[in-house]
Amino acid sequence: MTDPAILSINPGTTTTRCALFAVNGAQVTALAEEMLDHDDTVMARFSAIADQLEFRAGRVAGFLDRHLGACRLVACAGRGGMLTPVPSGVIAVNDALVDFALHRPVYHHASNLGAPLAHRIAQAHGVPSYVVDPVSVDELSPVARLSGVEDLPRFSFVHALNIRACGRRLAADLDKPFDEIRAVVAHLGAGFSIAALLGGRLVDSSNRMEISPFTPERAGGLPPLPLIELCYSGKYSKEALLKRLYGQGGVYGYLGTRDMRRVEKMIEDGNERARLIHDAMLYQVGKAIGAMAAVTGFDLDAIVLTGGLAHSARVADTLRARTRALAPLHIYPGSDECLALAQGAARVLAGQEAPLTWPVTPPRQVA
Repeated sequence: MTDPAILSINPGTTTTRCALFAVNGAQVTALAEEMLDHDDTVMARFSAIADQLEFRAGRVAGFLDRHLGACRLVACAGRGGMLTPVPSGVIAVNDALVDFALHRPVYHHASNLGAPLAHRIAQAHGVPSYVVDPVSVDELSPVARLSGVEDLPRFSFVHALNIRACGRRLAADLDKPFDEIRAVVAHLGAGFSIAALLGGRLVDSSNRMEISPFTPERAGGLPPLPLIELCYSGKYSKEALLKRLYGQGGVYGYLGTRDMRRVEKMIEDGNERARLIHDAMLYQVGKAIGAMAAVTGFDLDAIVLTGGLAHSARVADTLRARTRALAPLHIYPGSDECLALAQGAARVLAGQEAPLTWPVTPPRQVA
C-alpha cells in the first residue's frame, strides 16, 4: 500500500512554495519542497491575480509529478488569503470559498490563490482541501475592538498561521497543553505581528495594518494628525501614499533597503543613522511586546520571537534584554508556513480537530 502524503501550497507575488509531507496520524514528515519562481514578464500578462490560477496550477501539478512518486495524496492545504473575519482553526475548502477568494477577497493578494490551488489539485486526486489559520483570524474581545472612534473599530489582521504554530511548538517544549499556553508571540518578517496568545486564541495583536511597529518595508502605526494633513496635502495620490506606507515605508523609507542583513552591515561599518533606525524599530517592537504582556496581566509562560528577523543575533539579544523582566524568550527563527499548513490538515485527518465550513460564522466575542 502506498504511503499517504499531504501537499502544502503557499503562493507569493512571484513564487509558489510547494511542499510534500508524509503523514502518520497527526504527525507529518517533510518529503520534498520547492520554491517555484514565476518570471516577472510571465506574471505581467495576467491582468488580475485570479487570472493566474491555471498557470500556477500547472506549475504545482509539475511539482507533484516530480515528487509524489509512490505516495498517494490524502489532502491539500493552501494559504488562507484575505478572508473575512474567522475563528482560528482549519477551514474546509468548498466552491463558495474558492469563489470568494478569487472574486471577492477583502484585499487583493497572491495568497488568495492558496484555497483555489489546493481545491483544484485536491479535486484532481479525489481528496479534501483545507486552509489553516488565515491572516483574517479575528478573536479580539469587545474591549480590544474599541478604537476611540465608533466608525473606526479595531480589527485583527495577523500572521496567525505562524503564530499559532509557534504556540504549539512552545506548548510541546514546555510540556503543557496548547490551550493553556499564555504567551506573547512576535512575528518579525517583512511585516510584523505581535500577539497575545491565551487559551489557544489570539485575543489581541498589534495589527500589522494598524498600530504595529514599523518594519523593513511598512510604516506601522503613525501619528494621526500629520497623516491626515499628508492625505490632504496634494503631494500624493491615494495609491502613491498607500505604496509609501506599505512597501516603501519603514526601514526602506529611511535607508533605501529592506534587507536587514545589509542594515546590520551598515551598522558594523559605523553608519550611525542605520544604527538609530534599527534601534528605533526594535524599541517599538519591545513596546508592543510590553503592551501585549499587559493584555495577559503580565502572567506569561514565555515570549516567542519568530519570523525572518529572529535569525539575527543582534535582534534576539536586543529584545531579550528589553523583555527579560517579563518572561523567558524562546526563539523559533523563520516561518515555516508549509509545515504549519500540513500539520493543520493532519490534525483534521486524525480526528483531533473538526474543520470549519465556509461561510464561517464570525468569531465568538469573548468579554
